[in-house]
Amino acid sequence: MSSTLPRTMTAIRKLHNQPGLWLQEDTPVPGIGPRDVLVAVTHAGICGTDRHIYEWDAWSRSRVVVGITTGHEFVGRVVAVGSAVTRATVGQRVSAEGHIGCGVCQPCRTGNAHICEKVDILGIDTNGCFAEYVAVPEENVWPVNPDIPDHIAAIFDPLGNAMHTVMAAGVSGRSVLITGVGIIGLMAVTISRAAGAGKILVADVSPRRLELAKRLGADVAFDSRDENWSQRARAETHDQGPEVFLEMSGNAKAIRQGFAALRNGGTAALLGLPAEPVALDLPNDIIFKGATVLGINGRKMFETWYQVENFLLSGRLQLDQIVTHRLPLADFERGFKLMQAGEAIKVVLEVSGSRFQVSSCEAAAVAR
Repeated sequence: MSSTLPRTMTAIRKLHNQPGLWLQEDTPVPGIGPRDVLVAVTHAGICGTDRHIYEWDAWSRSRVVVGITTGHEFVGRVVAVGSAVTRATVGQRVSAEGHIGCGVCQPCRTGNAHICEKVDILGIDTNGCFAEYVAVPEENVWPVNPDIPDHIAAIFDPLGNAMHTVMAAGVSGRSVLITGVGIIGLMAVTISRAAGAGKILVADVSPRRLELAKRLGADVAFDSRDENWSQRARAETHDQGPEVFLEMSGNAKAIRQGFAALRNGGTAALLGLPAEPVALDLPNDIIFKGATVLGINGRKMFETWYQVENFLLSGRLQLDQIVTHRLPLADFERGFKLMQAGEAIKVVLEVSGSRFQVSSCEAAAVAR
């Protein structure tokens, strides 16, 4: 490790087999291999996955190893590079794809690394970005355009999920139904509007989020507790139903209602993750309708990242109303509590600044 870097850092970690996360000030700064890049994190977004780990639900207990540094959405500055790194440079402002593919399975070798058979995920399988420093493979690094502000650059990951879902479904010129307007659902609203969608309908249980969805471009908002909202959605779309169904909630009832609303020949793109198996009326809602059903996982590397950048630079996306809170890293507990209470939508943590000052002359490689 280079002498210009500290040996320890502050990080948010899963230290115990129980709900909660813990701030540890003596966490070792990650070492890097020949193809790795070390990034001093400046901003990091709290994701729904991080909330699962914080709450320590059944999924996270079965998936996450105690002792890991959490977090996978970030922006920062490169402070060190491995000896075989060829493009990333010290001082460069970057984000990174959080899915680390194996590079050799068939999906990876055919342009589908987002569904790698042996994928490692930052902050889940390998130490993440809720820290002063994070190490990532150079292949995962994304240089950030200077016109994109830090609090937006830090959330390319969830924005990419929304972008992948919207673009895969092909919303341009078509009516769209979005079930679940949490963070990614709200992003899908503004992306759909920017992508030229026709009438946009949304369904959720939160009046606040439904109202925000309308400000972001939704035309009609339904309280999904209304048992008849799917019929009303069909009435709003020439009595045929929306042409595209984007499922962001993971709620079994909302999924069934969305399929019931979808018109014949429509397209459903499913991103939300149900907590348990979901029963569907396959004959009536999918087979007889001739529906196309797409499973959406993460972001297409790196097609989706280019799309996100282009949409952001066009100025057509409205995201500042979605990022509701910016908090210091040490105040992460408040961020999770605000999310649990429904008072926050997207929370971005601000890292106070690494103890390493980037300079143009600091380009020495760092190896384990």
